[in-house]
Amino acid sequence: MSPPLLKLGAVLSTMAMISNWMSQTLPSLVGLNTTRITTSDTLTQISPKEGWQVYSSAQDPDGRCICTVVAPEQNLCSRDAKSRQLRQLLEKVQNMSQSIEVLNLRTQRDFQYVLKMETQMKGLKAKFRQIEDDRKTLMTKHFQELKEKMDELLPLIPVLEQYKTDAKLITQFKEEIRNLSTVLTGIQEEIGAYDYEELHQRVVNLETRLRDCMKKLTCGKLMKITGPITVKISGTRFGAWMTDPLASEKNNRVWYMDSYTNNKIVREFKSIADFVSGAESRTYNLPFKWAGTNHVVYNGSLYFNKYQSNIIIKYSFDTGRVLAQRSLEYAGFHNVYPYTWGGFSDIDLMADEIGLWAVYATNQNAGNIVISQLNQDTLEVLKSWSTGYPKRSAGESFMICGTLYVTNSHLTGAKVYYSYSTKTSTYEYTDIPFHNQYFHISMLDYNARDRALYAWNNGHQVLFNVTLFHIIKTEDDT
Repeated sequence: MSPPLLKLGAVLSTMAMISNWMSQTLPSLVGLNTTRITTSDTLTQISPKEGWQVYSSAQDPDGRCICTVVAPEQNLCSRDAKSRQLRQLLEKVQNMSQSIEVLNLRTQRDFQYVLKMETQMKGLKAKFRQIEDDRKTLMTKHFQELKEKMDELLPLIPVLEQYKTDAKLITQFKEEIRNLSTVLTGIQEEIGAYDYEELHQRVVNLETRLRDCMKKLTCGKLMKITGPITVKISGTRFGAWMTDPLASEKNNRVWYMDSYTNNKIVREFKSIADFVSGAESRTYNLPFKWAGTNHVVYNGSLYFNKYQSNIIIKYSFDTGRVLAQRSLEYAGFHNVYPYTWGGFSDIDLMADEIGLWAVYATNQNAGNIVISQLNQDTLEVLKSWSTGYPKRSAGESFMICGTLYVTNSHLTGAKVYYSYSTKTSTYEYTDIPFHNQYFHISMLDYNARDRALYAWNNGHQVLFNVTLFHIIKTEDDT
């Protein structure tokens, strides 16, 4: 066979390979059922419980590609399973699209050769007719050879026509795949958005349930202290920083009071992030100097001990005015009964889940700690408890759920050593260590909203996490 016929033989081989690929490889590539639909009315039933799938692929009488997608029953599959199966189907369609594209490139290359061959054949046929008309002028031998070549080429004409039809069908395949991919992508986006909303609602419901559960928690008993987390390094060796335990979730203001005496400036920051970066939002100039570092912000007001007195001041941040002041009867002040580190820390104001408290010592109680619950509006003492723990031996103290916890030192190796319950008027010795990382604590207060201890540790503002033991209330509890 002459070289052109050898080339055409390669084309026929390619066509046979394409036909075999379209009948076997393509269905297995995209996960299609190999069952062929002979007419648009014929469809073998299949259970939709298996999830999204391409059921069958066929060609209708007009030569268009038909792909049947079977959807699962809505009440049988979870939405997450549908989304996953839809993504898998979309990936298969995309893989099929890529394979079709590769086939198309190869087809177009061969098709160009076919067109060239077709042109040559038409030209050869015209020449043959011309030669046949004028065969008397040619030698009989040459005429016979030319006729034999034409006889060999004539059966290829229908094959070439079929090849052109197949090439057109591949183009239709590409269009169908493109359309199906677009539809599936749209469905995926819609289902994905719906799943997000559903997931968001589940999170909201879970959060509500958790909050309801938290409301059932009674006040807990301190079991463990972990940390510290260093928030910032600033100020002198002594000072205080705090947030309002009664503030809303969106209100995260921080107040900062450097030094333990001879100061009246309170600095405010809108958030912990602003505090860390030093982006101060407001400054307050108090009417009196404070004593010590044991101040507290509670329900929008600052409570502090007035310098060189046992007077407690309530100062409103909103109005910039003193709302109340009252002398804490018999309370020692000005380093008479301070904590072990001194610093005029005679009167310690603090707040917990129950309310506002003052911790101090009196001569009447032999210098031992006295706990008083205060009215947050008038500063009147509502009730007092006298303990047997010497105030000068305490490193620091804080209240959690009406129980006073006292540390044995402000230096390295400190631990919560003693507790006194105002609910039962009983005490116990404890052994709850914590890491005094910077060796000198001059302020340690509990924040009920954050469930954390705020501390000023040798010029470092740090946080300690606390672990509480809770008892869950039941509906049978009164």
